[in-house]
Amino acid sequence: MVHLTTEYLVIGAGPAGLQMAYLLDRGGHDYVVLDEGPAPGGFFATYPRHRQMISNNKRHTGSRDPEFNLRMDWNSLLSDDPGLLFTRYSDSYFPHADDMVRYLSDFATKLGLRVKSGCRVSRVSRDQDGFSVTDERGGTYRARRVIVATGVSIPNVPEVPGSELADHYATVSVEPADFTDQRVLIIGKGNSALETADNLLASAAVVHVAGPHPLRLAWHSHFVGHLRAVNNNFLDTYQLKSQNAVLDVGVERITKVDGRYQVAFRFTRGVRSITYDRVIACTGFRFDASLFDETCRPALAIAGRFPELTGGYESANVDGLYFAGTLTQQLDYRKSTNGFIHGFRYGVRALYRILQQRYHGEAWPHHDVDPCKEELAAAILERINRSSGLWQQFGVLADVLVVPSWGPACYYEEMPVSHLAAEEFADSDDVFAVTLEYGPAPENKVPFDGTILHASEGADFHPVIRHYRAGELVATCHLASDLENDWRRPEAHVGPLEGFLKSSMAEHAVR
Repeated sequence: MVHLTTEYLVIGAGPAGLQMAYLLDRGGHDYVVLDEGPAPGGFFATYPRHRQMISNNKRHTGSRDPEFNLRMDWNSLLSDDPGLLFTRYSDSYFPHADDMVRYLSDFATKLGLRVKSGCRVSRVSRDQDGFSVTDERGGTYRARRVIVATGVSIPNVPEVPGSELADHYATVSVEPADFTDQRVLIIGKGNSALETADNLLASAAVVHVAGPHPLRLAWHSHFVGHLRAVNNNFLDTYQLKSQNAVLDVGVERITKVDGRYQVAFRFTRGVRSITYDRVIACTGFRFDASLFDETCRPALAIAGRFPELTGGYESANVDGLYFAGTLTQQLDYRKSTNGFIHGFRYGVRALYRILQQRYHGEAWPHHDVDPCKEELAAAILERINRSSGLWQQFGVLADVLVVPSWGPACYYEEMPVSHLAAEEFADSDDVFAVTLEYGPAPENKVPFDGTILHASEGADFHPVIRHYRAGELVATCHLASDLENDWRRPEAHVGPLEGFLKSSMAEHAVR
């Protein structure tokens, strides 16, 4: 029996699903959000397991500009209600996960979003008229388009013989007393692994953290999913010889003998077995594609962990099936911020704008700019000194400035770089894509080395302006990095940018 027919059906009422619901609601669209839990944000009722989040909650920035302040606020969703900023929910820089549960519930309730809780989706199918979505209660929903915002929801189990014998981060005890005087192996080197290791420092006899690849630190890679400083206390205990270790080795197999675990590691000099009392797999999560039948099963990417997407957040092989939130990581895997609230809130907004363009005839939001070099440069500098979207989705979202051969220039905000090719700009237009980016790290670069390099060589955060004509990249301008990210200095920023714009459009006789 059909319960509801709607234009948009969103699966999942976590941060991405609620962000999309807000935008659809304010846009006057017909939509519904289905969520399996009793209330929105159910993921944060369980994760992180030790309840301290690692998303910055910086309440004091010295600025009263709400757009600028979102650069430092990693937890708030985008809305028109200043009372629904996460900074009002916690004083802690690294807040408790329960505060996020409370925040998401308030976001849905206070904004009147159409969320149906307790509706676990069991099957999604597609025909020529759209999608059919069935929940475990037997309710069926028809929708023209489906947006999946479920996150990565099932454990990513390593392909190691005997891995089924290990506990998993998702279910293992978080009580340190349960590991008293035990030898513990943790497989994985991300934040969940080191969070777990830190929790056992005072109780376990020995803790080894193992994985085939070297541990990566966020302060070096600029990817916030790599190990954060808040979780790295364990590293001291290894380097200062306190019975713990970080092993850059692969696990060959796990066996259980007389109640203990024999773990075979592949060292450079051969295989060696080490005995443990407990083994915990902290190897992340993956997308659950099992609810899609053969009529709309999305292609997968990155060892099957994420859906394969177009640059417009759509399934690579199923028309009308879109993804939001952490499921969009394939677009910037381990490089930028699509896997985190402070990044994907802007990705969701970009997806909404794509939907508006594609299905509702709405142009991408833009404003006109006088096509003289001073006005063009001023418009760019205003945005790079204030925009939170360019800041948080570095290298992923770009402001796009289109200068035609006649008439005013058009300034479009926060287009996905991967989607630019789908935009139909005239071959005669000068198109400038403005991003904030980290440069490539020079070999042997020390993270806290203050050496100042030429803008195009530096690894530090800085603006990049790329000039395209007829779809071809013809020139690139790197503006110098700045200690306080204030790109307004005449000699370092204004002058070089105006000069670049003038030389790039010389044949259009820019003033």
